[in-house]
Amino acid sequence: MAPGGGTALRRAAPALLGYVAVRGLGLLVLALWSAARGKSAHTLLTARWDALWYTRVAELGYGYEVRLPNGDVHSNLAFFPLLPWLERLLHAVSPLSYADAGFTVALLASLAAAWGIFAVADLVHGRRAGVCAVLVWALLPVGVVQSMAYSESLFTALAAWSLYAVLTGRWVTAGVLASLSGLTRPVGLAVVAAVWAAGLVSFRRKRGTSPGSPFGRSGSTAPEAGAHRTDHAPGTPADAPLRRAPAPEGARPAVRALGMLLAPLGTAGYVLWVGHRTGHGPLGYLDVQAGWRNGFDGGYAFARFVAGKFTSFPSALAGLGLVVGVAALIRLYVVCVRQRQPLALLVYGGAVLALALCASSYFGSKPRLLLPAFPLLFPLALALARSRTPRAALVVGGVAVASAVYGAWWLNGSGPP
Repeated sequence: MAPGGGTALRRAAPALLGYVAVRGLGLLVLALWSAARGKSAHTLLTARWDALWYTRVAELGYGYEVRLPNGDVHSNLAFFPLLPWLERLLHAVSPLSYADAGFTVALLASLAAAWGIFAVADLVHGRRAGVCAVLVWALLPVGVVQSMAYSESLFTALAAWSLYAVLTGRWVTAGVLASLSGLTRPVGLAVVAAVWAAGLVSFRRKRGTSPGSPFGRSGSTAPEAGAHRTDHAPGTPADAPLRRAPAPEGARPAVRALGMLLAPLGTAGYVLWVGHRTGHGPLGYLDVQAGWRNGFDGGYAFARFVAGKFTSFPSALAGLGLVVGVAALIRLYVVCVRQRQPLALLVYGGAVLALALCASSYFGSKPRLLLPAFPLLFPLALALARSRTPRAALVVGGVAVASAVYGAWWLNGSGPP
């Protein structure tokens, strides 16, 4: 992962310890809340909702489907294979059940994701902002999903380290991790887009046709002046760029091209396999998603869903909250652009945001689908990093308690579909 493993781990240690503390509090509150309601926190984390579909794939493979009275067909082909493969592998080499293997993978992946988020934020904005970025990600109201036998943590880990590899010029590593992310979730396309965007701009710069990017770094170069830093040395402006030499392979066009070619193989391979298995050709996966009443309609269905909330007073408050939430997300993305995030981060964060908001079904899942969009949290991390330590600790502590309570209430209620 990061260069100089031992040194990198020591540098990331405060972020990882903070992450463990926040998520540990969330799991403790969940256990107490569930016990008070006569439910099992273990079951909620490992054997509900999508976790059941993943363990069924791990145990029995693909081919299972549920036909609903309205004609919809819910096929397990909708679930990408990397998490079930890891569950099967861990089950084979340990006494863990498939469900517990999924839970273990999620816990380990969440730590890898936290480290990856720190590495990216540290590279772009500095160590203190990196620690704060990890804490903000852990503090999200739906952060409990990071500890569930779901694929969000695994995907975020692969995406974060792929983006870090792009930013440090390790193109083959970036391509391999992007390909693996494409075997984890459909939104792996966002990682592919980020790798390709950075690679193409880097090629243009090499040819001298693009003197610079308005978005800061595009690939293996350091941030341009103006990138916000929070760990500057005395007498150095806060916006001084971080200078790190690109990896040697970043200077070789053939290696960069290889990384770009590797990036889409995971998504393309699984989608083509599903098309072959269903007999519907390259669009077979879209047919599988249609059976779940899921698709991409540019946000039309979500807009109708939000508008429908304004038909009565109680639900209008929920509708207003949704409007405010979407506006806040768009505002965060605009701030990311103004803070000159590297192009790869902007493409990735924007693609995850667009895919989540423009999906045509499962509106209650949108907060969970946005979990991997960690670059959108960097403006909040910067604001927290600029606060004095006592105030920042007070904010983190208060939000951690609120997030833990919400997560326990949520999983004991509707939960993430």
